[in-house]
Amino acid sequence: MIVFAAGLLAAALPLIGAPFLKIAYLVNTYPRGSLTFIRREILAMERLGWQVSRFAMRSEKETLVDPADIAEDARTEYVLGLRKRHLLASAIGWMARRPLASLRALQLAMACGRRSRSGYPGMGGRIRHLIYLIEAAHIARRCTDLRIPHLHAHFGTNSATVAMLAAEMGGPGYSFTVHGPEEFDAPHALSLGEKAARARFTVAISSFGRSQLCRWTQMETWPHLHVVHCGIEPWRFADPAPMPTGGPHLVAIGRFSEQKGFGLLVEALALAVPTIPDLHLTLVGDGDLCGVLEDEIARRGLAQHVTLTGWLDEARVRDALSAAQALVLPSFAEGLPMVIMEAMAAGRPVIATAIAGIPELVTPETGWLVPAGDAVGLATAITAFASVSPERLTAMGDAARLRVFDRHDIDKEAEKLTVLIASKGNP
Repeated sequence: MIVFAAGLLAAALPLIGAPFLKIAYLVNTYPRGSLTFIRREILAMERLGWQVSRFAMRSEKETLVDPADIAEDARTEYVLGLRKRHLLASAIGWMARRPLASLRALQLAMACGRRSRSGYPGMGGRIRHLIYLIEAAHIARRCTDLRIPHLHAHFGTNSATVAMLAAEMGGPGYSFTVHGPEEFDAPHALSLGEKAARARFTVAISSFGRSQLCRWTQMETWPHLHVVHCGIEPWRFADPAPMPTGGPHLVAIGRFSEQKGFGLLVEALALAVPTIPDLHLTLVGDGDLCGVLEDEIARRGLAQHVTLTGWLDEARVRDALSAAQALVLPSFAEGLPMVIMEAMAAGRPVIATAIAGIPELVTPETGWLVPAGDAVGLATAITAFASVSPERLTAMGDAARLRVFDRHDIDKEAEKLTVLIASKGNP
């Protein structure tokens, strides 16, 4: 498939309109531990022959642990890493040579700034959008210097705003990937519909995500809305570890934030433990709610049933998956979580809430879906999982592995993105 896509890409060069296979990626903060899916996509694009320039607003280098993320940090050009006078000089120089286009971009930035005030706190306002305008002028200049004809942003938030403003003032055309749920919490304040209307194309990571984009765009924009999944690298998932005996043993992985629903999981665990006295949960992650969860686990007398590991790198996350018999994800809001894909690739069934793009991946053959916010329903699913034989769990894990490899191979998804750029990458 990669050879086929590379041939398609070579044939599509006249459509792309560049002497080299060049594209730029734009992300607000990159790399970071929670954005490994972007790194995988970029590397897959490079395997297809693209020369990828990485742009980000800021670095979190001091927090990086994974060697692959540290290497990505060294490859990334940081807009806010410039001295302020250098950034201003770059932006003003660009705008001075394109006064009319820059005036249009200023008007667009102010319109987006007005709308942003209707969102949740901290979304921006006009002053912040003036900063985005300066960042956009610099990005437009750098893309021109590097002869980059197309800019792809991840997330429909400020990175897409900067890409849109850069295009308005003479920079490359752009596309962006919407992940959710944040973009769908305040689509009007984020000018999501306008960004999609002005983009060469817009990507959602699930059919559900595309449906939400359809809500906030005009029907004439719908043909430019596409689904390209986030992906995994199948070759990194060798034959899965044998299904553990004993238990039952669940693992949950994610940020300790409100949307992940781990408080509800503790409640469900308390409901299930009286009938499943050997039930154990390994809870992997960290975040603002760590202390709250620790207190709730202690209050419900579950200390012997829950292990809190803190943050783990990718290798140790896979070890945690191998030691468990299923993943549980009780989220209240999601896009389509990478942790589900990774658990399925590791040959483990999934218990998850039936929200957003999750039902597109998790089926009765590969796990259990429960209503969001329903502790009793979650406890019932856990009880059902605990009653399944190891042989049946292994069969479910095998089915999960086949399904995720078929739907979320990152090289196949990069091919989809390549075709979109080739067919829509020029006006």
